[in-house]
Amino acid sequence: MEGMKFPKRYVIVVLTFLCTNVFYIERMGFSVAYTAAANSIGINQSSKGLILSTFYYGYVLSQIPGGWAAQRFGGRRILLLSFLTWSSICALVPLNPNKVVVLVISRLLVGAAQGFIFPSIHTILAQWIPPHERSRSVSLTTSGMYLGAAAAMLLLPGLIKLQGPQSIFYVEAALGFTWCILWLKFASDPSNSYHPKATALPIKEKGNLQHLSKIPWTRMMCSLPVWAIVVNNFTFHYALYVLMNWLPTYFELGLQLSLQEMGSSKMLPYLNMFIFSNVGGVVADHLITRRILSVTKTRKLLNTVGFVVSAFALFCLPLFKTSAGTVLCSSVSLGFLALGRAGFAVNHLDIAPGYAGIVMGVSNTAGTLAGIIGVGITGRILEIANINDRHLSSPESWKPVFFIPGYLCIFSSVIFLMFSRGERIFD
Repeated sequence: MEGMKFPKRYVIVVLTFLCTNVFYIERMGFSVAYTAAANSIGINQSSKGLILSTFYYGYVLSQIPGGWAAQRFGGRRILLLSFLTWSSICALVPLNPNKVVVLVISRLLVGAAQGFIFPSIHTILAQWIPPHERSRSVSLTTSGMYLGAAAAMLLLPGLIKLQGPQSIFYVEAALGFTWCILWLKFASDPSNSYHPKATALPIKEKGNLQHLSKIPWTRMMCSLPVWAIVVNNFTFHYALYVLMNWLPTYFELGLQLSLQEMGSSKMLPYLNMFIFSNVGGVVADHLITRRILSVTKTRKLLNTVGFVVSAFALFCLPLFKTSAGTVLCSSVSLGFLALGRAGFAVNHLDIAPGYAGIVMGVSNTAGTLAGIIGVGITGRILEIANINDRHLSSPESWKPVFFIPGYLCIFSSVIFLMFSRGERIFD
């Protein structure tokens, strides 16, 4: 990378892109590997749900501490520690579905470790990236998640068939440790931060300790622009996690289709997210740097277009009776949600460049809670449908599943239009 003579900030963005790619391979990979191992010995659905959901409890609890730690010790160090922790757990923990306690503890720890990732990344990008490059940099970095999810869905089932479920853990650990080596070799703290308070704060400097004690928690919690970000982060993840977790069930029960027969088409929604996330970042930076629109209007435009189009795609989804129509609607919905990230997700760096990791920790806590709530509510909706003798093969039973996130998208876009701001609020 050094020989290519790219500006160092581009190297940082590429490394953070690889970071989100790798840790989403781990997240999706565990679900694929554990489900295969559990099914092979007849583990019931309740026990599988316990193990699969444990990750999110660790993840939600570490978001705000992750933002504080990145602010206190530097995002570069905390990100490395996070990767070393979860990679070590993957390398050491046996994938034995009968060892419930071991798996619960390990997934809690992996979730807690990975909860530090996004607050650290936002702290790092606030240091390295100038304002006119923030949209495409954040969009590229976060798009690694979707590419990782697509790669996991395509490649890992075949690896399990050849080498068994435990092999997934070893591959994930190897990828994590490889990324750590690259990060150690090529990452550094900037000599001149684009916001001075975004840098790590040395322990012994009295003035910096004074600054730490003055993190504006109360102002942040009472800020309507912050809450506009939080509400949209909640909705984004509600829709994303519901589709990620329940769309396969809809294919199998609602449309009577086998996932194996669908081949690579089940990757398309995630590939669409990767494409649209980067398109949104490039468009946003173009509108801002060419002074076509202000930062505030750019964020509101992309957020509104992304969420409103996504909502209408969700409303249309249960109307289709074919796999092609369902894949099209889910791809449009998730793609435009990703486009909307050039609105709310980059807005952390606009309003609070010095505290981007902390604001991200707050909003991502809401996003993780949305996943827990959305997946749970959806299960309850489908359970009630079964009790009322409305078979899950009927599209009517599935309308609330897709309509709820659709209505949330409309509501969130209105909130963002009303209360978001593009200028710096917290110094």
